[in-house]
Amino acid sequence: MKKYYGIAIIAILLDQITKWMIVKNMELGERIAIWDPWLGLLSHRNRGAAWGMLQGQMWLFTIVTIGVIVAILYFFYTEAKGKPLLQASLMLLFGGAVGNFIDRLFRGEVVDFVDVLIPIINYEFPIFNVADAALSIAVVMLLLAVILDERQQKKKVKQ
Repeated sequence: MKKYYGIAIIAILLDQITKWMIVKNMELGERIAIWDPWLGLLSHRNRGAAWGMLQGQMWLFTIVTIGVIVAILYFFYTEAKGKPLLQASLMLLFGGAVGNFIDRLFRGEVVDFVDVLIPIINYEFPIFNVADAALSIAVVMLLLAVILDERQQKKKVKQ
């Protein structure tokens, strides 16, 4: 089970390294086009939750994040044994949560920098970072793990 901690460590390191690079090399509000106009790097800070909600409520984020981290570790050790997809998704979730938590603790804000415009519908997706991406991917993986586990449980009942 401990090998799955590598997933969390990689997510945290990638998140923190990319954020450090943005802070050190870009001015706040500066945008570097990668695939204009659809993808770019935009130096942005978020003092709130996802999509800028609850701006400045650090005490709330601290309590919630600690609770989430404890819950992830609890489920990892009690429910995920022998379930590789569930273990991987929980550790990716852990890495994303810790990545943004580090920002809140040491910067008082989260560094966001991935700027995406979705073509056809012309939707400016909320700016995000590696930790946010890890959280989103982890949620999809978690849903898949739950669906697959339910299917497996139904097969066992039928036999």
